[in-house]
Amino acid sequence: MKQLIQVKINGRIYREEVEPRMLLSFFLREQVGLTGTHVGCVVGECGACSVLLEGRLVKSCLVLAVRTDQKKITTVEGLAREGTLHPIQEAFVEHYALQCGFCTSGMVLAGHSLLTRNPDAGEEEIRQKLAGNLCMCTGYTQIVKAVGSAAKAYKK
Repeated sequence: MKQLIQVKINGRIYREEVEPRMLLSFFLREQVGLTGTHVGCVVGECGACSVLLEGRLVKSCLVLAVRTDQKKITTVEGLAREGTLHPIQEAFVEHYALQCGFCTSGMVLAGHSLLTRNPDAGEEEIRQKLAGNLCMCTGYTQIVKAVGSAAKAYKK
């Protein structure tokens, strides 16, 4: 039996019926149409599905959509404003911190989450906070540089 939820995603309110066991990652992609949230491992290991739930970084493959009723979610699409990339998104482009792009949304949101809490994070802390996100292409060097470079935008 489907349940009605109301959730605010990237500033927009959605009222949707969902199956009780539907994962948030599938809800975002299939029902809401926000395909920036990637579905990878579906067991919380890769981080490609990471989103901000009430400002906290979570792996959406580990969250049931019904648990987000009356909550606020930010996906990678929600960082950009009026067609302008967010500074962390710009840093990923500037530092070539993506190749195939599969991990990028999760990495961007993990970096954003870290810098929101600590804009003075050093390389070691950045690497530590990104450890829950796997990248098969870049070797992480450019990703760490991108997050470090974006830090100055968070200090304002």
